Amino acid sequence: MRALIQRVSSASVVVDGEVVGEIGEGLVVLLGVGEEDGSEEARKLADKLSRLRVFDGDDGRMDRSLLDLGAGALCISQFTLYGDTRRGLRPSFTAAADPERAERIYEEFCREFEARGVHVERGRFGARMSVALVNEGPVTLMLEI
Repeated sequence: MRALIQRVSSASVVVDGEVVGEIGEGLVVLLGVGEEDGSEEARKLADKLSRLRVFDGDDGRMDRSLLDLGAGALCISQFTLYGDTRRGLRPSFTAAADPERAERIYEEFCREFEARGVHVERGRFGARMSVALVNEGPVTLMLEI
């Protein structure tokens, strides 16, 4: 399971002209589900992201988490995180989970994240989405479980 996270002051996702998810301060989580991923990876990643200290404390160091701030997360399924561009000019996505499995694990991850006390907004699985965000820092990290 791969997650590209960005610390934001605001973010939203639009599908067919409709805002389907929106947060203020928090994290945008672009989530890729691999063919070998399951419930255990979803739990581990939700636990890590809920407590990951990427927000500034009083001394300016990153020592606060989503839970510390009561901040939210905008979670968007992103199978292209498994794109392999080592050969040729077109990415191969063979390492990504099939859509049915990926959607199940994506939803499971979002529920696990919520169970830890994080307010979660979602994109729409499988839809063409427009994501807008204001990256603070900028802080962008890649996590792999």
